[in-house]
Amino acid sequence: MNPVTGNRRIVILLYPKVRELDVAGVVDVFSSANQLLPEERRYQIDYISTEAEEQLEGMHGMHIRSGMHYSLMKGKVDTLLVPGGLGVGASRATTPLLKWLKRQAKDSRRIGSVCVGAFLLAEAGLLNGRRATTHWAYARQLAEEFPEIKVEPDPIWVKDGIFYSSAGATSGIDLSLAMVEEDHGRKVALEVARQLVVFLCRPGNQAQFSISLQEQMTEHRPLRDLQIWMLEHLSADLSIPALAARAAMSERNFQRVFTREIGKSPAQYVEEIRIEAVRRKLERSTHGMKEIAAACGFSCADVMGRSFMRQLKITPAEYRARFHSSGISA
Repeated sequence: MNPVTGNRRIVILLYPKVRELDVAGVVDVFSSANQLLPEERRYQIDYISTEAEEQLEGMHGMHIRSGMHYSLMKGKVDTLLVPGGLGVGASRATTPLLKWLKRQAKDSRRIGSVCVGAFLLAEAGLLNGRRATTHWAYARQLAEEFPEIKVEPDPIWVKDGIFYSSAGATSGIDLSLAMVEEDHGRKVALEVARQLVVFLCRPGNQAQFSISLQEQMTEHRPLRDLQIWMLEHLSADLSIPALAARAAMSERNFQRVFTREIGKSPAQYVEEIRIEAVRRKLERSTHGMKEIAAACGFSCADVMGRSFMRQLKITPAEYRARFHSSGISA
């Protein structure tokens, strides 16, 4: 990697109802890096806006001082970043903005999005044929609206060519740290992470951890009752024949109805809820891997480890080392 030898211009696109944390997290990373860098290598951080007003109201009511209107911006951009927020929908309908983004893509060294900011890049056609991610709750929508994009719902950030995309708000911090590391080396990025008290650097292929089981609950009452029972009996026989019998359905019909209602196969769902339980035990207990595997329904620690790695792209031991809370036991 060749470290940056001159100033780099970071331009952040603002719009009404932008998510404040998406903006603040990114700015904090690059501003903190500036405190460590000699003046000639620091980032120049500029703000541009979709509106002409001096202030914008953020998604949660904070007022943000906006920069110049994007159409008035002059000069070369090194990195253009698009944060997420409720207002991204209105921005997607702004044809001049989409054309402007396409022009910037030809001249900028890199373009990135945080959370649902990916929808704006997608609307401009910049992600067609590329890998991209967004917040897990919106990944399916992104894939359905833009089938030409290779949407990856699990990673916290993805790089494909000059285009970067990240998941939820805090993953924008991870993405920014990765950019700092690209530009100035791991030592600088590590020091920034220490100042911000965050983990450096969650690799881009690490899975998003905050998958809510409640969001996966179906409105189909018999299956919802079965889901609750499964969560309370992880070490029981959760095979398709056993679950179908409990639901008083044929195996074939059970698989069909379950997949339709839940959006994934019974086997996928069972693996996910067991891994969720493993995560909690790794975070909150000092139990050994064999004990955790048995309690969560895995035949052995090796099988648990392979499943854990497949879902979260990290080993159980590595996960515990990073996320264990020493003051909690379960």
